[in-house]
Amino acid sequence: MVGEALARRNTIVLALAQSLGAAGPPIIISLGGIVGQMLSPDPTLATLPVSLYSLGVAAGTIPAALIMRRFGRRSGYLLGAAIGAFSGLVATFGIVSSAFAIFCLGTFMAGFYGSYVQSYRFAAADGLTGALKSRAISSVMIGGLAAAVIGSQLVIWTRDAFPQAPFAGSFLSQAALALLALPVLMQLRAPPENAPGERQSGGRPLLQILRMPRLILAIIAGVVSYALMSFVMTAAPMAMVGCGFTVGEAALGIQWHVLAMFAPSFFTGSLMARFGKERVTAVGLLLIAASGAVALMGLELAHFWISLILLGVGWNFGFIGATAMVTDCHTPEERGKVQGFNDFLVFGTVAAASFSAGTLLTASGWELINWLIFPAVAVVLVPLLLSAARRDAENRGAENRGA
Repeated sequence: MVGEALARRNTIVLALAQSLGAAGPPIIISLGGIVGQMLSPDPTLATLPVSLYSLGVAAGTIPAALIMRRFGRRSGYLLGAAIGAFSGLVATFGIVSSAFAIFCLGTFMAGFYGSYVQSYRFAAADGLTGALKSRAISSVMIGGLAAAVIGSQLVIWTRDAFPQAPFAGSFLSQAALALLALPVLMQLRAPPENAPGERQSGGRPLLQILRMPRLILAIIAGVVSYALMSFVMTAAPMAMVGCGFTVGEAALGIQWHVLAMFAPSFFTGSLMARFGKERVTAVGLLLIAASGAVALMGLELAHFWISLILLGVGWNFGFIGATAMVTDCHTPEERGKVQGFNDFLVFGTVAAASFSAGTLLTASGWELINWLIFPAVAVVLVPLLLSAARRDAENRGAENRGA
């Protein structure tokens, strides 16, 4: 088992890396659709750059897992950051040259970096057991608080840096953030048993692991939590601008949303230890449904911002809870394939949701986007609550036997 000192050190390193790596997506999400409207010949393709980012995350998860298994997490993360820096330069060039396809290529490549950043949460749990895993995952996600401020403020500070190429400065700053992550990631130290090239049995076959009901529920909960968040968040900036609000107001809305995504991480791990992972995940899904209800109440700026805040908190509870459930369902030697498969499903669905958001917003409006939240939440909420009740019964039975 990893020593506590090394675990704390790696958690701090990963939280710092998270603060830099997670600052890129708010830039892409806040401006991707707006730049898409500016460059795209077809209005229905405006959100394609944001959708391609999500597709890049999905496409990168399996290769990232294989690379990290072969060469170690630190080497993989350094490669991811290098890709992130290059992707920002490509997106910037796309804006400067008014080339929609090149801009889309840049956001797609940024997704590959995102696939590495998304696995920071799993890396924090390496070698830990029990409640320590949940707390480590939550601690790393705290880095997203800084990312919320950094990413959204960079949109505001740099969007007019090049008057002849609006928003090019923001995507150039995305490249700079990835470069800054490189020296941070160099400080990551792997436990001896996780050294690259070590011979491992590989554990059970993936198909056998996937027959576990709790893992199935965890994956579905993660898919629904993240896909709904991405679905609504992709459409929100365009909906706000379409309702007459400024780009700055839309960016601040995303900033509050991202702050809400990560601020609860200070206590999410403790809540899971006290109330159980299933219950915390269920509360997250209920908050996501509440965000849809608020959005349907009106089109004032307050409706957008409150809805996005609730959406962020709901994502935190739902996604971190589901992540912690996944880590309970595999052994250390099985983690690469299970975590990679989980993220492939999560971000593949996120990409599909993101692709559909722009088309639905253009064709049917902001209202339909939010109505679709409720049936998706209902699908997974009931099984989560039943699972929580079943685990409570099992724990009571174990306590009675012990007495």
